Amino acid sequence: MTKKRVFSGIQPTGNLHLGNYLGAIKNWVAGQEEKENFFCVVDLHSLTVPQEPEDLRFQTRSLAAWLLAAGIDPDKSTLFIQSHVRAHAEGCWLLNCITPLGWLQRMTQFKDKAAKQESVLTGLLDYPVLMAGDIIFYDADEVPVGEDQKQHVELTRDIAQRFNSLYGQDFFVIPQPIIPKAGARVMGLDDPTAKMSKSLAHVRGHAVRLLDDPKEIERSFKRAVTDSGREIVFSDDPEKAGVNNLLGIYKAVTGRSEAEVLADFADARGYGDLKKRVAEVVIAEIAPIRER
Repeated sequence: MTKKRVFSGIQPTGNLHLGNYLGAIKNWVAGQEEKENFFCVVDLHSLTVPQEPEDLRFQTRSLAAWLLAAGIDPDKSTLFIQSHVRAHAEGCWLLNCITPLGWLQRMTQFKDKAAKQESVLTGLLDYPVLMAGDIIFYDADEVPVGEDQKQHVELTRDIAQRFNSLYGQDFFVIPQPIIPKAGARVMGLDDPTAKMSKSLAHVRGHAVRLLDDPKEIERSFKRAVTDSGREIVFSDDPEKAGVNNLLGIYKAVTGRSEAEVLADFADARGYGDLKKRVAEVVIAEIAPIRER
């Protein structure tokens, strides 16, 4: 039976944090046996904002090393750097020539980022076309993404279908976006209504960085925003967003079901115990990666 082919990309900017690990990398490592995986350090995507060349080169190499330390096995998967394969940039131009401008202007991420900037670079608008090429040039069947990138994969499908229609053959595979069930959206510890972000990972109390030592991880969780209550439950109530985030992190790290997670905290004496135990499982998960 032919294995499904999967393409996954990650930008080499900012500090890798727990959200990156639980939302993407942990799932990548776990899926290496069942599927044919292509993991890409997408350094060209980082150029949509100004970069210091030497810093970007260092961060690119560093990210590749982190992926190997986390368990990406070159004997089972393909790990590569986007800019080392010229076809990504060359193919992007070919896809640009069949992609309607309106499709790109409808992208939510573009509209959100453009609204915050006085001057908008073309690369920010064109980013999803480069991403589409990343995916379809490898005939990927699946693309694991968070909810915030799902629209870009749907655009990738539209571009691939348009190309196939224009040239009268099924040249490109039409990929499917895959949203991981656990850990797909880890929120900031200081603001559980906003996604944990690499661009804010330097802000104390916002994120747990993979480079953080155990003491710093403990401090980050101690500062985590919760609420004025004591009930440790999964909930859609906005007031419980902080507790929900901590339980979600615990669930993603341990691989336990919601019922099992709640059973684990049945004897907890308030949010202090919750934060302490979540910190403990995170430290145990990250320690081997840091050592490697």
